[in-house]
Amino acid sequence: MTPTLVRQHVPHAGPAPRVDLCARARDWSEIQERMLVPLYEAVYERLEVCPGTRLLGLGCGSGLALLMAASRGAAVTGVESSSPERLTLARQRLLPEAWDTRACAGTRLVDGSPQDAADAETPAYTLVTAFEPIGCLAGDSEGLGETLAAATPLAGHGAAVVLAGWGPPERCATSSVLRVATKLADPLRSTGSWRPALRDDLEEVAQRAGLRPDGSGRVACPFGYADVDSAVRGLLSTGLFDAAIAATDRTQVDKEVAEALHPHLRQDGTVWMPNVFRYLIARVP
Repeated sequence: MTPTLVRQHVPHAGPAPRVDLCARARDWSEIQERMLVPLYEAVYERLEVCPGTRLLGLGCGSGLALLMAASRGAAVTGVESSSPERLTLARQRLLPEAWDTRACAGTRLVDGSPQDAADAETPAYTLVTAFEPIGCLAGDSEGLGETLAAATPLAGHGAAVVLAGWGPPERCATSSVLRVATKLADPLRSTGSWRPALRDDLEEVAQRAGLRPDGSGRVACPFGYADVDSAVRGLLSTGLFDAAIAATDRTQVDKEVAEALHPHLRQDGTVWMPNVFRYLIARVP
């Protein structure tokens, strides 16, 4: 699939609060989430996701990855604990009252932890995904490890567990923009600010969770935006700049991120940043 630029968005008017969670969830759903479509497709193709697949999506967000799996016939369950605003959007996409649910029969969405998705009558999951990329926030791997520890008992023996992470900084043009988060977040950089991805981030998480590595891959996921405003809104929707916003203010972060995007601005006003993401396939013992 060739990634496409997002449509034009109307700029915000007037002062904005430090973090408007509903607006940020919409920006994630409408602008940023689609940048990871090549990652979702590569994983689903490699693991042959099909009508026999029972998928548990950890940190399912606004549900695009689940929707893509459901379109292949998989029975999907999504768990989201950090953003009820994103989960609301996932419900609009996937649950029976949604406008188009032909591919989404049997979908479950859970606000809480993986244990809340446990059901004695539900067969074991054959695939567990954690697509939200780790390796850019200090401490993000520890949080994922705890979630995996709760999720893997729900999966069958030999089930695949997929972890995703940012690729090497030198292969990710967005790294130069994300460094703004660290610069502005000091002295809070140890509590949620950006850091460069490390080579073995995914393997270390899998090892701590007692999973057996069984392959990996890299996927090109360019970030393309209709304009600088859309790029700023999309990037801030990831949460990677929250510590910077808390340390300064939203206006300052918007300004410095926009300045950092200038090297990636094309003559037609669009923004284009090539990136590479990693994924690790591990197996439940």
